[in-house]
Amino acid sequence: MGKGKSAEWLGSTAWDGYPSGIPKSILKAKTEKAYRKAVAGFIEGREDGTKPEQGWPWPWDDSNTTDYAYAFSEKRVEASCFGRPWFNPNEKEPADPPASEEKYKQEFPNMKDRKKVDYGKRSGVIIITGA
Repeated sequence: MGKGKSAEWLGSTAWDGYPSGIPKSILKAKTEKAYRKAVAGFIEGREDGTKPEQGWPWPWDDSNTTDYAYAFSEKRVEASCFGRPWFNPNEKEPADPPASEEKYKQEFPNMKDRKKVDYGKRSGVIIITGA
């Protein structure tokens, strides 16, 4: 909920976070209540879903290294891909800005104190080992 360092994290999924993998009930929400309900229902029905009470499942500290982060702010949903500028996920995603331009990094809450890294189904992290 919201954007910036004081945003409220509502949960995460490990897979299919690109806009076409997110239900329209989330992407087209017009009220905070509708958005919260749609996000909760989406996470609840997935074995790769993480609720806030389960802790931040990622080894990174904020959503700048997350494939896609979504926010409900100012009566609409916006998305950021790897910390790039916010865009409307109901429209074509804008072209990538140069990766070297740090000014494009968005502000997200620092989740290091809420970390509970999960290398299972909720992590989205692929670990390859050799014998």
